[in-house]
Amino acid sequence: MNFNGKTALITGASVGIGRAVAHLMAHNGAKVILLDINMDKLNSVKEELKEYAENVLIYQCDVSDEISVNETVKDATDKFGTVDILVNNAALWRDFNDFMDVTTDEWKKYIDINVMGVVYLTRSVLPGMLDKNYGRIINVASVAGVYGNKRMVHYSATKGAVISMTKGLAKEVADKGITVNSISPGTVSPSQDPDMNAHVPSNLSYMGRTGTDMENANLICYLAGDEAAYISGENIVIDGCRKIL
Repeated sequence: MNFNGKTALITGASVGIGRAVAHLMAHNGAKVILLDINMDKLNSVKEELKEYAENVLIYQCDVSDEISVNETVKDATDKFGTVDILVNNAALWRDFNDFMDVTTDEWKKYIDINVMGVVYLTRSVLPGMLDKNYGRIINVASVAGVYGNKRMVHYSATKGAVISMTKGLAKEVADKGITVNSISPGTVSPSQDPDMNAHVPSNLSYMGRTGTDMENANLICYLAGDEAAYISGENIVIDGCRKIL
């Protein structure tokens, strides 16, 4: 895995999968642009990556705010150049409610962050990728977007949209040196655990445990690398052989 000379932008980078991707890419030579709504946690990640300090930029950014996204990307690319790799990871998810109890405002909030956030970031970096005839876009979806989760209909709908968006965009840019893929994690280890290799027991997979942040990051970074140049338009499920309950 070698990202020397590449610049990666990662959203939702302060915890969980996003944090693990930031570590893995920085360790393997990438310049990383890290976005999150939580600046305190983002500063902690920057401190963890202090040995790569000259290759790390952090920004507080609400991905549902198109103006903020565009301003952030412009500032970052002025400093680091064109984004080669985009990891759309920021999302809302932990909300279990019956369909009839989810308000219209809540639906809109999930759509604004989980769907439109992906649209805004992708639209902001894609012109630079097209100019270079090179790019890697990896969207973090969910198994909920594959088969739908009870009492998480709003979340499931947004992740299904991300998967469909991935497949559609991939077809538009396949002949332009750009790949677009998504990954769909199953149950992931608690994001507040600082150990990126930690896992806990889970009855939702036949492996009997959650997936780790680093296991998900490894898949994302593989798709971001040149070794995966012939993979595009795919949604790869990473769920420990999940039980569909």
